[in-house]
Amino acid sequence: MVNLGFWKDISIQAKKEGRPLYVLAPMADVTDCAFRLMINKYGKPDVTWTEFVSADGLMRATPEGKMKLMRDLIYDKSERPLVAQLFSSHPEYMREACKLVQELGFDGIDINMGCPDKSIEKQGCGSAMIKTPKIAQEIIKAAKEGAPNLPITVKTRIGYNKNELETWLPALLEAEPAVVTIHARTRKEMSKVPARWEHVKRAVEIRDEYFKDKEGDKTLIFGNGDALSIEDSYIKGTETGADGVMLGRAIFGNPWLFRNLQTREAYIPTMEEKIKVMVEHTKEFEDKLGDIKNFAIMKKHYKAYVHGFDGSKELRLDLMENAHTAEDVKNIVEKFLKDNS
Repeated sequence: MVNLGFWKDISIQAKKEGRPLYVLAPMADVTDCAFRLMINKYGKPDVTWTEFVSADGLMRATPEGKMKLMRDLIYDKSERPLVAQLFSSHPEYMREACKLVQELGFDGIDINMGCPDKSIEKQGCGSAMIKTPKIAQEIIKAAKEGAPNLPITVKTRIGYNKNELETWLPALLEAEPAVVTIHARTRKEMSKVPARWEHVKRAVEIRDEYFKDKEGDKTLIFGNGDALSIEDSYIKGTETGADGVMLGRAIFGNPWLFRNLQTREAYIPTMEEKIKVMVEHTKEFEDKLGDIKNFAIMKKHYKAYVHGFDGSKELRLDLMENAHTAEDVKNIVEKFLKDNS
């Protein structure tokens, strides 16, 4: 039986509002707890995902290694509903990791079956799981056993080297996850071609066909890939019939992305707002993760925050070359604002 958990009420509410759900994609070294705090503060999505975390690592790592992984699972209660994303090809580790995640108080668990990173695939995880549907089913089953009170969801792609949706999606539906998020590209395509949302529409049709004679709730289908804004997501979601849309790269430099979910009106921050939030973001990163993560991670955010205004190129270069701490960033920005007032 499909356990929708918290997804049931929020999906019903979104349908009443005539829109799909809008959720934040998990992105490694991007959607960490510091950036999620900014997103939650300035434009909260319907649901938030953590970065992906190795279930094997949580169960097998040294105490020091496990401590670092556990930092990827810290969160603020205001972020709820919040989904922890895990990956593993070992049911026993997935089961125990999900038990831990449930104890930590998360609202749901997502299993990554779409990451194309070769180091992840070598473990039989991420996109490699498309090649092993039976193991994928075992992983979902193990997750349900480990966290019986939480809805289990899956994020994946339309196929590995080619479109395999007609066989891959039914295999996932057999395991009855609460949500399947379809990145509308194959693993081979990575992000080199435009996402093809007609495959999301087909995924909805496959889901409907699968559940047409079954009682109870049915798995929700979300689309992912090239969703550029809430308005764009609304169009993609309504045209395909998807229950939700997952937005990823559009969040870079834009924690205001989810600000107006009902009106879909994009919030345009001022230059001063953007760089002040960048300073705030940096301070959160240093306070919460500075002892275990490289400060250089923040610099990909600076490229996105500092863009499209007079003097942005010079400010960006200054940050890239001279910012090594949150205090450096604060001083550089204060000087820039003073010189450009």
